[in-house]
Amino acid sequence: MDTRWKNRSLLILWLVLFTYGISGVLSVLNNNYDFEKQSYFKTSQFEHTIDELLTYVNTFEISNVPKEEIKKSITVTNEEIEEHRYRYGDLQDQIMSIEDQYESRIEEAQSEQVAELYRTERDKKIEDITKNFESDEHIKEKIIIEREQEIDVYFEELETYKSEYQSYKEAFFYYLRNTATGEVYTNLPISDSKEIDKYINEETTHFINKYPSKSNTYLSLNNNYVLYLDEGIPNEVNLNLDDLYEGTIAVKKSESTNFILANYDEFKNQQKLFWGKVIAAIIALFISVFIGKKLSIMNRIQSSRLKVIAEKLPIDVACLFFGFTTLVCLLFFNSLHSIYSDFMWFIFELGWLSLFVGLSLVQGIYLYPRVMNVFSQKENLENTLTSKFINMVQLAFVKKGVGWQVSILLTIVFVFGAGFGLVLYEPELLLVYIPVFIVLGLPIFLLIVKRTAYFNEITSNTNALAKGHFEPDLKITGKSVLAKLAEDINSMKHGVKRSQKEQVKSERLKTELITNVSHDLRTPLTSIITYSELLKNPNLEEDERKTYIEIIDRKSKRLKSLIDDLFEASKMASGNIELSKAKVDVVQLLQQALAEYNESIQESTIQFRVMKPEGSVFSYVDGQKLWRVFDNLIGNILKYSLEHTRAYIQVKEENNQVCITFKNISKYELNDDVEELFERFKRGDKSRQTEGSGLGLAIAKSIIDLHEGQLNIDVDGDLYKVTILLNKIEE
Repeated sequence: MDTRWKNRSLLILWLVLFTYGISGVLSVLNNNYDFEKQSYFKTSQFEHTIDELLTYVNTFEISNVPKEEIKKSITVTNEEIEEHRYRYGDLQDQIMSIEDQYESRIEEAQSEQVAELYRTERDKKIEDITKNFESDEHIKEKIIIEREQEIDVYFEELETYKSEYQSYKEAFFYYLRNTATGEVYTNLPISDSKEIDKYINEETTHFINKYPSKSNTYLSLNNNYVLYLDEGIPNEVNLNLDDLYEGTIAVKKSESTNFILANYDEFKNQQKLFWGKVIAAIIALFISVFIGKKLSIMNRIQSSRLKVIAEKLPIDVACLFFGFTTLVCLLFFNSLHSIYSDFMWFIFELGWLSLFVGLSLVQGIYLYPRVMNVFSQKENLENTLTSKFINMVQLAFVKKGVGWQVSILLTIVFVFGAGFGLVLYEPELLLVYIPVFIVLGLPIFLLIVKRTAYFNEITSNTNALAKGHFEPDLKITGKSVLAKLAEDINSMKHGVKRSQKEQVKSERLKTELITNVSHDLRTPLTSIITYSELLKNPNLEEDERKTYIEIIDRKSKRLKSLIDDLFEASKMASGNIELSKAKVDVVQLLQQALAEYNESIQESTIQFRVMKPEGSVFSYVDGQKLWRVFDNLIGNILKYSLEHTRAYIQVKEENNQVCITFKNISKYELNDDVEELFERFKRGDKSRQTEGSGLGLAIAKSIIDLHEGQLNIDVDGDLYKVTILLNKIEE
């Protein structure tokens, strides 16, 4: 426990020393007080003192004109007369304003004498305003009086600065000559510039500044050397801002320079204090480096539990936090070494700054590898709040019409909300706000309410659908996105209904499949077991034994045929079969299949009618597999056709396809749902007394599908029709 507290104390000490050291280095780089200058007279503070001297010289000497002369130079333009006349509106507006001002005063007057005084004062103002609109001279006189008052105020305020100007004159020697006019402005008792050296030399001054300077720059008394007073400068006061001057300015060695020497001494003390703090900061920085190596600060930060938390933050959020803490550090680094802060404030600032430096350092160490790999690991960019916001905006504008509609509606709502705030501040705006709200705001409000109600109706219908309840179809109102959503939900609901029906049908067919498979496999298997048991009788006669063996053999072959067909149907359904395609004459292949059944056809009562082209018809197919299809369909005709009827087989070419049709009259009643006939173990003979496996049509359809063809069944009463379509190729 003691070791842990000791390590924590050292860690805090390292952070404080490191912060203090870094702040000292930055203070040197960002020195606002010119403490690196060897002399006070080269600092910006002293340059500011020179500027103040020049400001006073320019104001009281160079640009100084007697007050009465300035008043004589006052001129009034027609524009100024018009501006003064209509400053508060036209004549009627100004008269009404004056009457409104005095109406309440007259009514509240406690005596008739006071009321009469108010009426007299009101009438004089109205008379004066009326004269403004009758005579330009009347206005001109008033403007001149106003200007003279401004000039009086200016000179009165200027008098308050004369004492300060006098102190600068006593502290400095100056000799300035206008290069254009030759006029001289000086506080030296000389008339010739050759006598300057008698008063301005190293023995009589602390500092000498000459114009033009070493860079041949003359002195220009621009806007930086104008004494701006609270009341401003009247237009009539002419300032010489464009002239250039040459001469000399020097600081006297006399008791009158006390305020400059005081600044000089203060600068020296502050300079020593500043560099003392900087040296202490550098020492603290070296000590922090030593402690950091001893504590393995980098390894501690890398292995800290904070790393897991930091890496969970999106990279843009982490960058934002890092930028914030770093900015705080930069803002307060320099102030930490301020020469004006007291000790307690210094401790307070150092504590808080150390905390932010620690946060910035930790975040920077964790953030650096993430930033370096930001483009190589796409998930870093995809998980940022910026990326998510961009995706959100993009999704909002997938349907551009919807995105713009919502944006416009939100903008209008915001404008009306801001307008309502302005109306509370300026009730006169109600005259504009109310009509606009009635014309634009109210319809939009009703539209939003209507769309919200429609949306809630859609939501309720969707919730009912999710719970398995089928509500009546939603009304399709208009062509909005909500109407399209309602239409899609209606379609989805009908699709769910169809899916449920298909699922019920699938479950029924699955049950029938299991039943049929069990029946068809169990029947021959039962016979095999039964006759095998009978063969075990030693007293069995030879003729009976042969008969039983023949039955077992026949049933075994039947069972094998069923299993083979089932295996082949499974392979076909899974597509796990390869086709050996070649150019095949479909007509010839059909004739071969019919030839295989020639004896069975002759023995049956079914009359076959075969219609085919005179020439060959070619298709790119697997001949063996297509023969299997023909074999199955011809066998079905023989097994399931009504006795003494005709069967029709036709081959023809149409639309660049080979069309093969098989038609016969079924002896068994067929369902309207012909798709069930493609199900495995499904037979036209529901009693399952025939020798068929019920897999033939399923296999045949799978073979045709593998050839990218079509096999369709049509049932019209007892008429059973199979149509095969294959792609034709030229000879």
